[in-house]
Amino acid sequence: MTQAGPDPDALDGDDSAPAEPDALEPERREWMLESQAHQQRIDKVLATLAGEFSRSHLQAVIAQGHVRLDGVVVTTPSRRVRAGQRLQVTLWPTAQALAFTPQAMTLSIVHEDDHVLVLDKPAGLVVHPAAGNWSGTLLNGLLAHHTGAAQLPRAGIVHRLDKDTSGLMVVAKSLPAMTALVRAIAAREVQRVYRALAHGVPKWSTLTIDAPIGRDPQLRTRMAVVAGGKPARTDVTCVARGAAASGLRCTLHTGRTHQIRVHLASRGHPLVGDKLYGGRTEFGLHRQGLHAERLGFLHPIDGRPLLFECPVPPDLAAAWQAALTA
Repeated sequence: MTQAGPDPDALDGDDSAPAEPDALEPERREWMLESQAHQQRIDKVLATLAGEFSRSHLQAVIAQGHVRLDGVVVTTPSRRVRAGQRLQVTLWPTAQALAFTPQAMTLSIVHEDDHVLVLDKPAGLVVHPAAGNWSGTLLNGLLAHHTGAAQLPRAGIVHRLDKDTSGLMVVAKSLPAMTALVRAIAAREVQRVYRALAHGVPKWSTLTIDAPIGRDPQLRTRMAVVAGGKPARTDVTCVARGAAASGLRCTLHTGRTHQIRVHLASRGHPLVGDKLYGGRTEFGLHRQGLHAERLGFLHPIDGRPLLFECPVPPDLAAAWQAALTA
């Protein structure tokens, strides 16, 4: 299976962190050190002998007491070794190495056939493994759900929702379907409509935000409207107004990272609960107020039109009620 790069929605963490010790059986390796290793640091020697692991990872292995010289545990990475010593190390797979493994989980499936799967992703579920979230992701669940996922790039994932965004996603189950869906998304032929609960009450009824998005130069865990960013367009309609919040319907024409969150924050209306972009925890909502409620596309194989709608989950529904009847 092809492994994609890190998800920008999950930038924190150490990609070489050890996995849980019971995740897989450990591997034990042993060497008799030769003259070229004499008086070298033990972490440097290990990095040469076990080159598939990063030196920082091996330093952690040493500090955890999994390395022995002549049968004696060594916990200091700077320890010098001597020629003729016996070096032993116990290695568990890194968390990243375990990322692309099947993990059974309950998936809320809205539609499924031989080529596509549409699901309702709950808030809190990471879509794709990345630093800080190497397991328990939707990709892991898809690998367990059907065997064909292992033969597809990213297990058939063609677009993503942020960890704390709930709602509809389409996933390919065959390579022809994946190719067609990727092309349809790039051609802006997939309809994606979101329900958003935002701070502030806009004076406008409808608004098109056409502003490029790129990495925030001040804080790399954020995206921002920046000159030279990738083109991004969001159509916004205000469907409800409260005393200090508004209910919005957002239609994506592009799919940039954090697009709705960034666009609304740039206009002074950050999502309720979205602390990364200036939102606050209010109305009992403890995650960003965003839900993918409508998804439409042509079936990638037979061309028939498919349209799905997904009710707002209880936490957002309760916040919506509290904010917009105040």
